[in-house]
Amino acid sequence: MGGERPLGPIDRPADAEERIADAVKEILTALGEDPEREGLFETPQRVARMYLDVLGGLHQDPREHLYKQFVADHHEGAVIVRDIGFHSMCEHHLLPFFGKAHVAYLPEDGRLTGLSKIARMVDALARRPQLQERLTDQIAASIIEVLEPKAVMVLVEAEHMCMAMRGIRSVGSRTVTTVARGVWQRDAQARAEILSLLKG
Repeated sequence: MGGERPLGPIDRPADAEERIADAVKEILTALGEDPEREGLFETPQRVARMYLDVLGGLHQDPREHLYKQFVADHHEGAVIVRDIGFHSMCEHHLLPFFGKAHVAYLPEDGRLTGLSKIARMVDALARRPQLQERLTDQIAASIIEVLEPKAVMVLVEAEHMCMAMRGIRSVGSRTVTTVARGVWQRDAQARAEILSLLKG
């Protein structure tokens, strides 16, 4: 088994759509379906295009959005972006999970990035085969690497279709993951204050 895949992009094979469509056709056949019948005839191609779209973050560098920066010398407090909606795919079953990410960071020397850039970074990381725990960590790691803030905290809450549609079939349950880095990792009181703001 290999290690964790890096944050950077990977190359997309030129024949990716054709190969995915062929694989979907084989799955339908293995299930006893007729992939040539009217309702399924174009399904392999549709599914292939869908996968290339919803997993398109594999071919992006999520950090690129954060390089657009500016300095606000007068700002010394935290920057918090709440309710960043996302959709992702659980890498264990290739079923969707979706929810919201809440991100806070404490700038170093007033170094900021645009609020939309944080949302774009979250989107790029989410559109990969993911684990919610890894997604939470990678959001924080991207901000630390590019912005070099004094602190960062991320809270992600999501509903997982692998829990709702199979196994325990627990519809509506939500999973919450958090990570704190920098001074918020070391200062329990400051961490609690930021966490309460992230929760709203």
